[in-house]
Amino acid sequence: MNYVFKGTNRLHPFRNWSIQYLLIAGFLLTLAGCKKSTDDVTPQPSVSTSENQTIDSWILSNMREVYYWNDKIPANPDTTLAPDVFFDSILNTYNATTNPTGDRFSWIENDANTLTAELSGQTTTTGMEYNLYLRATGSTGVIAQVLYVLPGSPAALAGIKRGDIISKVNGQSLSTTNYSDLLFSGTSFTFGFASVSGSTLVDTDKTISVTATTFQENPVFLDSVYTVGSKKVGYLVYNQFVPGANGSTADEYDKQVDAVFASFKAQGVNELVLDLRYNPGGYTSSSANLASLIGKGVSSSKLYFREEWNTTITPLLQQEYGASFFVQNFIDKSQNIGSNLSRVFVLTTDQTASASELIINGLRPYMTVTTIGSTTYGKNVGSITITDDTGKIKWGMQPIVFKSYNSAGQSDYSTGFTPNIEVDEPINLLPLGDTNEALLTTALGQISGSVASGRRATESGNPLITFGSSIQRKAGGHSMIRQLKSLKF
Repeated sequence: MNYVFKGTNRLHPFRNWSIQYLLIAGFLLTLAGCKKSTDDVTPQPSVSTSENQTIDSWILSNMREVYYWNDKIPANPDTTLAPDVFFDSILNTYNATTNPTGDRFSWIENDANTLTAELSGQTTTTGMEYNLYLRATGSTGVIAQVLYVLPGSPAALAGIKRGDIISKVNGQSLSTTNYSDLLFSGTSFTFGFASVSGSTLVDTDKTISVTATTFQENPVFLDSVYTVGSKKVGYLVYNQFVPGANGSTADEYDKQVDAVFASFKAQGVNELVLDLRYNPGGYTSSSANLASLIGKGVSSSKLYFREEWNTTITPLLQQEYGASFFVQNFIDKSQNIGSNLSRVFVLTTDQTASASELIINGLRPYMTVTTIGSTTYGKNVGSITITDDTGKIKWGMQPIVFKSYNSAGQSDYSTGFTPNIEVDEPINLLPLGDTNEALLTTALGQISGSVASGRRATESGNPLITFGSSIQRKAGGHSMIRQLKSLKF
């Protein structure tokens, strides 16, 4: 049987390597860790029972091979079901009471052709991310508050900025029943806005029209250096672990991160604030690259994290790769500033996930990691994207296949990392990088000594009830992705 594992451990996910790509049961697998809701799956036209059986048998054979909980798959599942229904029927489904260690993340969709582009940050988008809130307690009204806007994107060119509150789309007020159709369908939008007046939201006459376009996001959003007393503080806002743009072989985003840390080193940075509050994950190679620029006393001989796969495929992988298959060591980086650091501050929200949480977990055995913000998402497992290399089956699935552990053997963050210092983002958002911005000013206060260490009362935050976030819909969100050379079993 032939196998290929595609992702970014040592190789770039989109480079045209001369080595032959070999396939599990004739199928391509890309290591990742995303999750999409069922709302994101485009309904399929009805198909025959025999067609369902073909697709479901493909799903079943792959899942029995690589699914982390493959011992939980039913012995005789019904392969006449629609593929998405069948997929759900064989999962080790999470239940907070009866199965708290079950699967919260595996998913399937009807077309995976655009997945690699989306995992590299190229999507059809207006160029902004936002949180959704109920307009008031008990209300069915919804508002979308802009978290950040990509430079050069349609939203940025139209004048939309962080903190703006969208209350209408195309003349219709957002509600719990229409927000998905209004915000996530189509490409042309006329946004209506609201403002905060005291403790209430008031609609304004302001409107801005924006047309979504295919746009490449650069995850290296912002970097700065601040002087705080005798301290030089490096600050980096990094929004997704992506080595380079879709189709690129240059790893330009990783190199841009390297350049940021080279500048930090040249300027004598001796404190670091890493802003991962909106980073839902991505490639483990980029996570390892960033961790290797920060870690104190780390080198290529020291473990960043290791993976645990199921007992069926583990001996096959070990036979081909040896024990090194399951480990990701740090990388030797000349730009590393760890020798000047005793600690790192990481800014977090509930959108800080997966490859971002690898940073927190992976660095903790080597230095003090202080988290500031809110509890992280809680994803200590990775998945793979499986597609049919023949093109006959259009579906793509992304089952969980491994669990991650740091060098201390710790993987106890499935419910997220509780912040060392809890700070909610307020309803009135300041620009990222503003030294008065709620999370950043708390980190700078820790460094200056004006904010006491340890947990403290939550800052006055946003009083509205969270209803979701556009970040949850990003392909690559909550992900761990790697690539390995081809192998044969």
